[in-house]
Amino acid sequence: MQVPIIKQDNSEKGKKEVPKQFLEPVRADLIKRAVEAIQSHNRQPYGAHPEAGQRHSAELSRRRHNYRGSYGFGISRVPRKIHTRRGTRFFWVGAVSPGCVGGRRAHPPKAEKIWSKKLNINERRKAIRSALAATMIKEEVVERGHKLPDNYPFILDSSFESIEKTKDFKSILEKIGLKDELVRASRKTYRAGKARLRGRKYKKAKGPLVVVSGDCALVKSGINIPGIDVVDVKNLNAELLAPGADIGRLTLFTEGSFDKLTNDNLFMNKINRKKLVKKTVEPTKKETKKSKLKSSSKTKKAKVEKAEIKE
Repeated sequence: MQVPIIKQDNSEKGKKEVPKQFLEPVRADLIKRAVEAIQSHNRQPYGAHPEAGQRHSAELSRRRHNYRGSYGFGISRVPRKIHTRRGTRFFWVGAVSPGCVGGRRAHPPKAEKIWSKKLNINERRKAIRSALAATMIKEEVVERGHKLPDNYPFILDSSFESIEKTKDFKSILEKIGLKDELVRASRKTYRAGKARLRGRKYKKAKGPLVVVSGDCALVKSGINIPGIDVVDVKNLNAELLAPGADIGRLTLFTEGSFDKLTNDNLFMNKINRKKLVKKTVEPTKKETKKSKLKSSSKTKKAKVEKAEIKE
């Protein structure tokens, strides 16, 4: 499969072969697992205090005694704290138990719970390749809600990476047919429900993803356009390519990023077939005090004999 290369004036420079990473079958279930694994790493642990609801001086007595017993009074057998008493009669209220006012929770959230999910490295790479393949299918991108030009999919000329001004990059995007997409990406709606109280007041649309070959001027110039993400090709992940596990994000690759995918063999299952050669070390005897003394006496005798011979 070949895709056209677009210049800044929306003219076609030529065509380029798609790297082998884009030939992967689309697996929406695998992409969802990879996105959930990335999102789980951003979860902040939370939980109740271990002693919450258990700081009362309440006890539970199941003895059949008149004093402080609960049998025969028509009351539930829960731990109770005493406010006042007169003889064997108590004014007390239930505490500690989950069914009591001010008691502990039956199953409170635990702070030590591990939220992060693990994913096999080959599975993660396969999910990225699958998400890359979905970006080249026009039907999937349209179904996601993006406003596309007629010549999509295409890649950008390497000169795009040297754009330093945000207004220049925005005007060029409009020139290549993404004016309606930029309007859609700037949309921000007010969220209904309790999520407003939890830091999710607005819903923002996701626009184009621009993939570059490395650290360049475009990373800074494209960061302030609403909905647009500019990322190095080696830092791609499933969440950037399929936000919310919804496949088919409008993605614009530069010519250099295509070359880097091919040359560096990124996101492929690399197997190191080199055999590790272990160095064989000959076993040595542990030197004792006696052996050290013997060796030292032998060396002294040898030195004396050599000196005598020389004389």
